[in-house]
Amino acid sequence: MNTKILISACLMGENVKYDGGNNLLHVKIIEQWKKEGRLVLACPEVLGGLSTPRPPCEVVCGSGRVVNCEGEDVTKAFIKGSDETLKIAHENGVVMAILKARSPSCGKNIIYDGTFSHTHVHDSGFTCKALHKAGIVVFSEEELEEAEAFLKLHEV
Repeated sequence: MNTKILISACLMGENVKYDGGNNLLHVKIIEQWKKEGRLVLACPEVLGGLSTPRPPCEVVCGSGRVVNCEGEDVTKAFIKGSDETLKIAHENGVVMAILKARSPSCGKNIIYDGTFSHTHVHDSGFTCKALHKAGIVVFSEEELEEAEAFLKLHEV
C-alpha cells in the first residue's frame, strides 16, 4: 500500500494562489509520488471559503488572527480551511504533508508577520499547526530531500 501524502494544491499546478496562479513544482520525486497515486491535494484557503483570486493575507504576529491587505479579518476562513484539510488528511490516511513555504495557511516555521512589508517571523500557518498537532509530519516544498528520507524510513 502506498503511504498517502497531503500536498498543497498550488504546488501541483492548481490555480488557487491568492493571485489566481500556482506554484507548480517540476521535481522528480513529486512526479514519482504522483504516478504512484500517493498525493492528496488540498488548498486550505479555498476549502475555508476564500475566493481565487483574493487579497493577500497574513497572520498578524502574536495575535492569532489573519487579515488581508485590505484590513479584513479572515481568521474564520483560515480556521475552517485548516479543519477541512485535516479532515481530508484523516479520511485519506495521510502520514506526511508537503506544504507551501511562508503561506499563512501552510507555512512551516517561517511566515509573514502581518504588516505586508515582506517581513518574516518564526511561526507556522494555521493548517501546518493543525496537521502537526494531529501527528502528521509536515515539510515545505523546500524540504523535499528530508520528506523523501522520512517516507523511506516510515513506509507502511
